[in-house]
Amino acid sequence: MHTTDSPSADRRRFLACCSTLGLSATLFPGALWARLQDGGPITSAMARGAAAVAGLTMSDEELETIVGPLNRVLTTAGELHASPPPNEAPSPLLFSPRVPGFDAAPPVRPFRPAAPPPVRRPAALEEAAFWPVTHLAELVRRREVTALELTDMYLARLERHNARLNCVVTVTPERARAQARTLDRELVAGRPRGPLHGVPWGVKDIVAVRGYRTTWGAAPFEQRTIDEDATVVQRLDAAGAVLVAKLTTGELAFGDQWFGGRTNNPWNPEQGSSGSSAGSGAATAAGLVGFAIGSDTGGSILSPSVRCGVAGLRPTFGRVSRHGVMAAGWTLDKIGPMCRFVEDCAVVLQAIAGPDGRDLAVPDLPPPGWDAAEPVRGRRVGVVPALLEAESDAASRANTDRALDALRDAGLELVTIDVPESNLTYFIEYTERAAGFEQLVQRGGVNALRLRGVAANLRAYHLVTAVDYLQANRERLRLMAEYARATAEVDVVIAGRVTLNAATSLNPLTSMTGHPTIAVPTGFRENGTPTGITIAGRLYDEAGLLAVARVVEAATGLGGRRPPLG
Repeated sequence: MHTTDSPSADRRRFLACCSTLGLSATLFPGALWARLQDGGPITSAMARGAAAVAGLTMSDEELETIVGPLNRVLTTAGELHASPPPNEAPSPLLFSPRVPGFDAAPPVRPFRPAAPPPVRRPAALEEAAFWPVTHLAELVRRREVTALELTDMYLARLERHNARLNCVVTVTPERARAQARTLDRELVAGRPRGPLHGVPWGVKDIVAVRGYRTTWGAAPFEQRTIDEDATVVQRLDAAGAVLVAKLTTGELAFGDQWFGGRTNNPWNPEQGSSGSSAGSGAATAAGLVGFAIGSDTGGSILSPSVRCGVAGLRPTFGRVSRHGVMAAGWTLDKIGPMCRFVEDCAVVLQAIAGPDGRDLAVPDLPPPGWDAAEPVRGRRVGVVPALLEAESDAASRANTDRALDALRDAGLELVTIDVPESNLTYFIEYTERAAGFEQLVQRGGVNALRLRGVAANLRAYHLVTAVDYLQANRERLRLMAEYARATAEVDVVIAGRVTLNAATSLNPLTSMTGHPTIAVPTGFRENGTPTGITIAGRLYDEAGLLAVARVVEAATGLGGRRPPLG
């Protein structure tokens, strides 16, 4: 990097320093701002304004002492802002969900999914569109259907129903059919790849796939391609899954609005599908894919899973590599499966989990495992009354009560606990987003975004000081320890609904602590839309969490009902 002494370079360096110090043009009188734009060093008068923004009171003498250091900051900040790192550049500051003094040793479990029944090809192949992934793979393994036939069936459904749901960015028929033909040849040769062999799937469009657009849901990136496959794509390729579509994400992974409009809930297309893994939730619920991959920073797997009536797993932070995936928050982002059945989540997670040497936040731990026969009787379930009582929807509350009854009937012990409350998650997340999208803000690309609130947040959080961000993370560790103490004697926590408010949902807190959390359907409202709850588990114990969630699914789930797609 280098600097230049031209007036325009001085101006850029000062504006960069304004961002670093938490200043903006609106904080200065007009005449003073005009003087600053002419270039030159920071003066004590400017330092006074910066100190006021930071909440510091200084004497004239003290202000004079910081002018020199501020000008050194100006130079360094100018160099950094002249060529900010792109979104995909990782941070060397690695987050760990482990808390000192609390054991987070991952349990070692075998991988033993339930044996699929001796499935037969249905008279109309589309009847299989809503089957579990293990049953779909068994259809292929028994040669009741070829992987190519299954792929063509899902491709046809994507084409037929996308106009109603608006959940697809790009269909990948050439890649999918080539994969399927290879997998069919391998099966004939006696080389099945496992329980995902031949199963078509879709991926949220913040995940890079070589040869196809990766748009991040935002108009400035609508035609952009990334010349690599993300780790999660590579791993599912190796497991024999067939990628059929890149599915919609809200702009820059915010909500269900993207440059192509709104992604809709299959159960009620007049309603959005909620959360930035919107396309993954809608396509899975509608039987347009066998399963999907989503990402979650502050609820983006959980929220659309509840809205669309699917099982969505946000794994422990660091379970799955994020290499090749847009960064929304380096210390918060997780990649996870969105499936129609709880056990499907276990099967997909087994395929995608583990270190790759590219995402250094992924520790080298035993795989998550899954034993379909593992008993749950005697496990302890933490219940937070305030969170359950915050539910205002009568049907959701009644269905949650049924879920709790099902757990009691299965021999689990329900105990009341209290957990800390904090919305600090979003302060950290949006500050990290501002750093990840600095180029977009600097070059005015945010002006092309559909949602004005997204642009406003990216601009506003450029003004957070480094001191405040670091202090927020120190407070985060204190909250993590408090949550660890509160949940030390339980195996899972019933977290109720998904909101962005810590007073009504556990979602913000467990997003910040990194605990695995699953959304699981609990039934329906009178208007035909599904209800669901979220359940949080112990760090690195996704299998234990899924075992409890399956009890809820069996007793209160969707019961084979399908969205009215017309």
